[in-house]
Amino acid sequence: MPSRAVTSALPFAAPPAHSPQARHRALHEGLRAFPASLFQFDPRMAEGWYTDRYFVRTANTIAFDQRDPVVQMQVFAKQHGIIAGVYEVIRMLQTQLARHPFTGRPYALRDFTVETLIDGDPVSPHETALLITGPYIAFAHLETDYLGVLARRSLVATNVRRVMDAANGKPVIFMGARHDDWRVQTPDGYAARVGGAGSVSSDAGGAWWGASGVGTMPHAMIAAFGGDVVAATLAFTRYCHAREHDVTIVSLVDYDNDVLRDSLAVARAMHETFGPGSLAGVRVDTSERLVDVALVGAAAARGREGLTGVNPELVRRLRDALDGGGFPEVGIIVSGGFTPAKIRRFETELVPVAGYGIGSSLLGHNDGVNDGLLNDFDFTADVVAVDGRHESKTGRGLSPNARLVRVDLTSLAEPVTFAPPDTPDRTGSLS
Repeated sequence: MPSRAVTSALPFAAPPAHSPQARHRALHEGLRAFPASLFQFDPRMAEGWYTDRYFVRTANTIAFDQRDPVVQMQVFAKQHGIIAGVYEVIRMLQTQLARHPFTGRPYALRDFTVETLIDGDPVSPHETALLITGPYIAFAHLETDYLGVLARRSLVATNVRRVMDAANGKPVIFMGARHDDWRVQTPDGYAARVGGAGSVSSDAGGAWWGASGVGTMPHAMIAAFGGDVVAATLAFTRYCHAREHDVTIVSLVDYDNDVLRDSLAVARAMHETFGPGSLAGVRVDTSERLVDVALVGAAAARGREGLTGVNPELVRRLRDALDGGGFPEVGIIVSGGFTPAKIRRFETELVPVAGYGIGSSLLGHNDGVNDGLLNDFDFTADVVAVDGRHESKTGRGLSPNARLVRVDLTSLAEPVTFAPPDTPDRTGSLS
């Protein structure tokens, strides 16, 4: 969990809202930071291996009929949210165009125009997010792929943004890695960054933007020390001082369901062994099925709120205990079941929390109505013109969007490199 936890987060810089020149610059700076090689596209994508089969059959049918129409494809979202995945889609178009299915003739990106929103832009239902104009046979097979990219990335980015807004500037760590297939860790981590999260829990999650995974202690570490949270924390600190010098220590204190006792024991031991300020924080991750020992007899509090899991009364009592024990500098990090609704409650009630850790709910595993999060974020693509003539399904005609930025496709051919920071942060920080 977090180390510099507790002080700062690094939000994704939102793209400029209005100036066409500034938006053009922001889009192309983003593209330079995210070259096609970064996304490691499977070469089978260009063959249609990942697409719904009917798109391949459609391209083959058109080609078999000796047609090669230039279409305008309009892509729109179905929800309010934050768009992410745009750079990946553009690089996909750059590198994964098809060949003509019968002649083998390659198609080129110079045959296209692409207009798009920018990663981090707000997007509304039915607002045009991209306009792609080019030979349909060249990119018919990519529709499934680019819609899926936008859907997944925008879901995560939107949910993270809602959490960040609820947290009022306090640091949030994206802990979604354990809640889904390992193959989506890297793009999910990037989408979380677009949403504003400053830290991710795995190295893979930060790979596209040059960050390392953060975190300190899981319950398994305490178990390995016979359930002794003090011994585990001291051993972890010795290791970090010897091998990972810049990790700031945050101890996990709910293993025995007695967070006040264990937090004070850890704080005293750290103070005695390593000196004042050696313990940056404690993390509370109490199961939602348990009531902490400190609250078992709290009849008055029970009348005000539920006492299971991590709740305001427990955090307040822990803060009072740490302050009373002489450890006001030790922050309290909370995790387990947090959503925008729960975070907003904590912030409204001024619960003394230094930071939040959030996982599965950001991936759509939640009650969207009560939690304030989305369970899905769909995009749709429609042909709105063929060979320069308006042509579309009824109700799905061209919907111009003045915020779209035209991609300078000639610049995509220039060599670009991804340069991570000189010293990746392995500290467990939320910064």
